[in-house]
Amino acid sequence: MDQFATLEPNHSPATFSSECMKRAAAKHLIERYFRQLTEGCGNGACTNEFCASCLGFQPLDHNAAAIRALELYKMNAKLCGRHSAAFPDNSSAKETHPTLLGDRHGKMPDHEDNLFPPREDFREVHYLTEEKVYEILSICEGKKDYSPLIRVIGRIFSNADGLVQSFRKDKEQHPNTKEQRKTHQAKDEDKDEDDKERTTAMEQESEASASVEGATGATENRLGPVEVSVDIEAVRRVYDRLLSNEKMESAFLNALVYLTPNVELDLTYLDVYDTNPDYLNIFIIVMENSSLHSPEYLEMAMPLFCKCMSKLPLPALAKLTRLWSQYSVEHIRRMMETFQQLITYTVISNEYDSDSLVNDDECVVAAAKCLKLVFYANVLGGDLDTGHNEEEEPASESSELTLQELLGEERSNKKGPRVDPLEKELGVRTLDCRRPLIPFEEFVNEPLNDVLEMDKDFTFFKVDSESKFSFQSCPFILNACTKSLGLYYDNRISMYSERRITALYSLVQGQQLNPYLRLKVRRDHIIDDALVRLEMIAMENPADLRKQLFVEFEGEQGVDEGGVSKEFFQLVLEEMFNPDIGMFTYDDSTKLFWYNPSSLENEAQFTLIGIVLGLAIYNNCILDVHFPMVVYRKLMGKKGTYLDLTDSHPVLYQSLRELLDYEGDVEEDMMITFQISQTDLFGDPITYDLKENGDKIPVNADNRKEFVSLYGDYILNKSVERQFKAFRRGFQMVTNESPLKCLFRPEEVELLICGSRNLDFQALEETTEYDGGYSKDCRIIKDFWETVHSFGEEDKRLFLQFTTGTDRAPVGGLGKLKMIIAKNGPDTDRLPTSHTCFNALLLPEYDSKEKLKERLLKAITYAKGFGML
Repeated sequence: MDQFATLEPNHSPATFSSECMKRAAAKHLIERYFRQLTEGCGNGACTNEFCASCLGFQPLDHNAAAIRALELYKMNAKLCGRHSAAFPDNSSAKETHPTLLGDRHGKMPDHEDNLFPPREDFREVHYLTEEKVYEILSICEGKKDYSPLIRVIGRIFSNADGLVQSFRKDKEQHPNTKEQRKTHQAKDEDKDEDDKERTTAMEQESEASASVEGATGATENRLGPVEVSVDIEAVRRVYDRLLSNEKMESAFLNALVYLTPNVELDLTYLDVYDTNPDYLNIFIIVMENSSLHSPEYLEMAMPLFCKCMSKLPLPALAKLTRLWSQYSVEHIRRMMETFQQLITYTVISNEYDSDSLVNDDECVVAAAKCLKLVFYANVLGGDLDTGHNEEEEPASESSELTLQELLGEERSNKKGPRVDPLEKELGVRTLDCRRPLIPFEEFVNEPLNDVLEMDKDFTFFKVDSESKFSFQSCPFILNACTKSLGLYYDNRISMYSERRITALYSLVQGQQLNPYLRLKVRRDHIIDDALVRLEMIAMENPADLRKQLFVEFEGEQGVDEGGVSKEFFQLVLEEMFNPDIGMFTYDDSTKLFWYNPSSLENEAQFTLIGIVLGLAIYNNCILDVHFPMVVYRKLMGKKGTYLDLTDSHPVLYQSLRELLDYEGDVEEDMMITFQISQTDLFGDPITYDLKENGDKIPVNADNRKEFVSLYGDYILNKSVERQFKAFRRGFQMVTNESPLKCLFRPEEVELLICGSRNLDFQALEETTEYDGGYSKDCRIIKDFWETVHSFGEEDKRLFLQFTTGTDRAPVGGLGKLKMIIAKNGPDTDRLPTSHTCFNALLLPEYDSKEKLKERLLKAITYAKGFGML
């Protein structure tokens, strides 16, 4: 294609700042490193390991040499002296390596072979406007030669200064003469102060908007427009007009390749954004290119561009995120797909193992960091509720901290879950978004999840987060199965830590302590036994709840390798959720439980339920719990609002919705006040004033929104405050130091606790293993799967309960469940048995399919209790 022309702009001595001099010096050194790596110093006896003339030096291609030159500059590596044989003159070097050896402004080399006369070569163009692009395009179309426009595009889009000045909103900011440029420089000095004032005003507006509640209790995204100097719509029109031309597309691609090394230097060493906030225009303009997802860009330009973007300071990243949040869904989706495709393209193009981790791939890491900006833009642009936060209770301290401190140790996660810096800068959490512009699931990258070694990533996340990148700092890109594996490692390490601390206590105090959380309970008194034991542990030392759980049923011989614990959880929940006890109410239409506001049970009972849920997560057990989603939102820190009534109290929600939509005279027709009535445990009516003297305040068209908001707050928060606080206290006793909150969304927490109701037995068959002489081709195994597949939904759940201890699929589906079918002797009248601890089914080799089905149905229908075989 045509080569680009270059024009050195006029600069007065006043504009030669120290930053420009530093930039020129840095580029000069990097050029020398590059030539040293590619050509050597010419000294045959050179001993510099970073020189191509050194014996044993491995040759590098130009791309690898460019990257290595940057690294050598950063580490101030040794430079060989110049040698005439290697460097005959500077001009020849520039001709050989234009990428690195442009002028001090990063421009491409000049050429004399112009197709147009000087008057039509547009050398006086130092920046671009929409009008100027169309003017040059019109001339090129008339000549049927696009070379001049290609050179202008290449020159401006490969130069940071030119791109920053291009496509400005205010035409006065485009100096065309020397006098105008001098005036523009004076205005720029005042502009920084204006930017600071504007930023402060935006922050104040954001804080004010967060305190305003909408009609439904949710705050809308009322962030003021983000002020940038670039005319984004003009940039989009220019791209749409030019990218249809193949030569133009190549010009943009090559210009971006030339631009990025200089931008990276600027951001790494010169703090250019602090001195010129308009430097952000480069990233705004480039990201409007709709061809960034093409293979050429993904291979040549986007890796380094993403690396540049990730080096932007935090305020710049936050401003870019706020700007993108105001884009349409189509534009946000295009950016998301660009970064996702870059990650996928890089992952499938490389092979990773324990020695070469995906965490060490700079391209994937940089793309993930850029995708984080789009993710938070998606959150900010969605339906936000930044208010309605549950008050956090102080975490209970345990006595073992004193011993740890005496031993010179400290809990690495004692301060609780970490807060993402960008999240803090934006003042918004993923939890605050009720409905994002793009579903959260679309940000998950499955190829990345497939190659991620979670044990290593977890280590980086917990121990080495400063020097190593962990994808758990971008949890949106991980699926629930991968995140649950990270949580599993965290829980297991905590269990090991508690055993270690117990051993140290034994040495210091001279008495033998139990390194496990052991519960011995009676089946017919399971609540009393569990409540007394767990309440005692919670009072004396809550840290013991983070020990590995072992349950023993009195009078039974079962050894708890996981299966006994599963049944313990199931029996406790069956008892607690029994309607006769009155702790929870049950809705026949939704099949969900809710706290009984009139419950006579004390707080300890609700605390026990919370502890059980926490222990289930901690010990990797799935529970048969039926709560509405608002319970998990409240556990994660958000209060319930009117919108949460949709699944917890659907009939009430529909009534309130009709009240909001009613077009008649609300006060006369409805005849309701701010006093509401409910029935207690014994069926007697009780009243509650949503406002002071509520019985005297009629609901009308003006205050009905307030009525709906207060009604929802009462039902979901105030009426069950005592019960829920006790419940959450128990839950946090176990999970307070866990990364649960920073990794999982409420719907994922539900999946973690309850598993999936979707049972894919075909996936289970594909992953099942066989032992004792069985294989997938045996007659009995074929008969077995035909029988199981013929079961109804209820029998399938009974089978799953019998074999694994739960009728739910784990996170990721039944395909993640490793079931074993082992031979248990020849044909017999004995029933099949199971080891729920190991998901193992012991199946005799029955002589007929009919007998197999009869014996199996009887086993799964009447299974209860544990014994030793």
